[in-house]
Amino acid sequence: QVQLVESGGGLVQVGGSLRLSCQASGRTLDFNTLGWFCQRPGKEREFVAAMNWRGDIRPYADSVQGRFKISRNSAKDTVYLQMNDLKPEDTALYYCATSQIFLQRGQLLNIRDYDSWGQGTQVTVSS
Repeated sequence: QVQLVESGGGLVQVGGSLRLSCQASGRTLDFNTLGWFCQRPGKEREFVAAMNWRGDIRPYADSVQGRFKISRNSAKDTVYLQMNDLKPEDTALYYCATSQIFLQRGQLLNIRDYDSWGQGTQVTVSS
């Protein structure tokens, strides 16, 4: 079992930036891909970004392309989501999740392929 803890959320003004962190512990060798998802009130959870542990495949949702960047530390136990030029529609609860499937080029995992989830961190963008 992998344990995931998100942090870094908060309240920010339009155009501001935040960096979310996802700390992984436990059986970290059991996962090959980590993703970020967001969920707005009354909406389904949706994909934001993902990366495999090799770091060479990093797909993004169209709505965040060019504004958000996913990365990891050298120890491969923390993944970040750098969020720039934030917009009110980015307001959501952000979750990280892991999958045992190794993300390949041109592939986008289904949300059901992710089997461990954190508790989420709230991002609120005020206008």
